[in-house]
Amino acid sequence: MPALDRGRLVVGASLVGMAALGWAYLLHHAAASHASMHDAAASLLPHWNVEVYGLAASMWTAMMIAMMVPAATPMVLAFAQVQRQRRARRHRVVPVMLFVAGYLAVWTVFSLAAAAGQWGLHEMGLLSSAVGRVEPLLGGSLLIAAGAFQWSSIKDACLTKCRTPLTFLATEWREGKRGAFVMGLRHGIFCAGCCWALMLLMFAGGVMNLLWMAGLTAYMLAEKLVPRARTFARSAGTVLIAAGAALAMTAVVSA
Repeated sequence: MPALDRGRLVVGASLVGMAALGWAYLLHHAAASHASMHDAAASLLPHWNVEVYGLAASMWTAMMIAMMVPAATPMVLAFAQVQRQRRARRHRVVPVMLFVAGYLAVWTVFSLAAAAGQWGLHEMGLLSSAVGRVEPLLGGSLLIAAGAFQWSSIKDACLTKCRTPLTFLATEWREGKRGAFVMGLRHGIFCAGCCWALMLLMFAGGVMNLLWMAGLTAYMLAEKLVPRARTFARSAGTVLIAAGAALAMTAVVSA
């Protein structure tokens, strides 16, 4: 096997392994939560405290690894390819996982904030402790907000950065180990800027809804790969706005 293919295989397998571990943790957590719901007195998060917040933050972190590592794969493979080319020219190279660590650092911060938001929503009585889903009116509002964001210039700018690995690496290149981490950090910031509103839809579909999670993962990866990404994103935004309006209207009528 050529060295290039072997290198891509190693990096790709590492990324698949990371995502698989994230999904395995979530599947285990979802199974445990489902079992606890057979007890009428039990609920997923009965009383929030620092310990429960830590568990929720761990769950969100695993969720971000499971969902966002696949979306980052094209960029990470491009970074790994540049490193192999530098090695062939006897230039200084750095471990690819430093880039990945920078990327995941951003999503770890997002996970901490999301867990805090989950705590706040639960305390306000807006979140079901059993399934982690907000009330329909708020869920509809989240869908509308996410759909509107799909049409924004910020979404366009961040998505462009995420979709063009070689352009990103050429314009954001930094030398050394610290540079690799900072590059991963910056890619993570652009990726979070592109996907944060979609991630908040986990509250609309249910924090522990694995099918919802898988659908969002597939969509965010498609945004990075399909041609005419701007049209694709805005079409999805239109669908989200329509679905959110329908859900909100249903909630108002049933109230």
